[in-house]
Amino acid sequence: MTTLLETRYRTVLRLLPAYYRRDREEEMVEVYLWDVDQEMQDQSKPTLGEVASVAALAVRSRLAATGAPRQYVLLGSAVRHFAVFAVLLQAAAAVVDRVLNLTWSSTHGAGDWEMFLSGFTGRGPLIGVAEAAEWTLPLLWTVGFFALLRDRRRLAQAAVLLAALPTLWPFVAPLVTELAPPEPWFATTTALFAWLPALALCAAYHRDAPAAVLPAGSPGLVFAACGVVMGASVVVVPAMGDTVWAPATCFVVGALGWLLLRRRRTDRSPACGAVALAALGLLLLSVRVAALYPWLGAGVPFVFIGGALGQAGALTLLTVVLAAVARRDLTAR
Repeated sequence: MTTLLETRYRTVLRLLPAYYRRDREEEMVEVYLWDVDQEMQDQSKPTLGEVASVAALAVRSRLAATGAPRQYVLLGSAVRHFAVFAVLLQAAAAVVDRVLNLTWSSTHGAGDWEMFLSGFTGRGPLIGVAEAAEWTLPLLWTVGFFALLRDRRRLAQAAVLLAALPTLWPFVAPLVTELAPPEPWFATTTALFAWLPALALCAAYHRDAPAAVLPAGSPGLVFAACGVVMGASVVVVPAMGDTVWAPATCFVVGALGWLLLRRRRTDRSPACGAVALAALGLLLLSVRVAALYPWLGAGVPFVFIGGALGQAGALTLLTVVLAAVARRDLTAR
């Protein structure tokens, strides 16, 4: 006779994919019920820790590496590629932005340096601490990227979660300070651009996942190349130096390079790279559009609007091409 506790456990286990339940459900139910008295099974229920453990297993088994049905292996590969590419973009963007900011502020007179320092002082301790955290914590994207490529997964996960925290400050600040609320669409897409890669890294690089690899080049060389492209995009076109311009330009250059490299390779094993890049391109496009929308009709110079629209067009075209490549790869496999 099925007890209420067994029914509850089976309900929780429905979080797991069907292939995993087919092989393990009976065994898991037996383990859960092993030391529970028969008479108590209608008054008991799964503990919060057991539910959390099953939920984590559900994520891990859906983002599988080997031994799972094809769709789950492909999904896991795509999410891992997405995490590597997105964390790389975030890491390079954070370093380049702060290097250029410091360089400009320290080389253009005392007035600019005072303006830089005023961002951390003179507005109360809470805002000062928040501004310092906003400036320093994103540098942990770099720690997370190199830790991931060295297979230091716990360090990488902690680093990217801390690095993503500043994107929540615009939502919290109006509640605890007198700062004005942020532009909702831009703040939301910016937060998604940080938190989706961070959560993807934490979920997809579980203990059964393979080590992270790049399609080409060493981590240091690829990181430096991204930094050069981003820095050059801001220096050459300084009027376009908003927070989206540099990472979006680097994505366009990097994705085009990936497509060219892919055409020259006979090994197509990292086919899910196209899926990951298409998803990343769509995410960047949403941030670009959200940043552009408030400028329309606001008297912003046409050159600025035109540059942002051109970048949005390039992102759209490239994302469509990557989606088509991904569809062809997945169909062929």
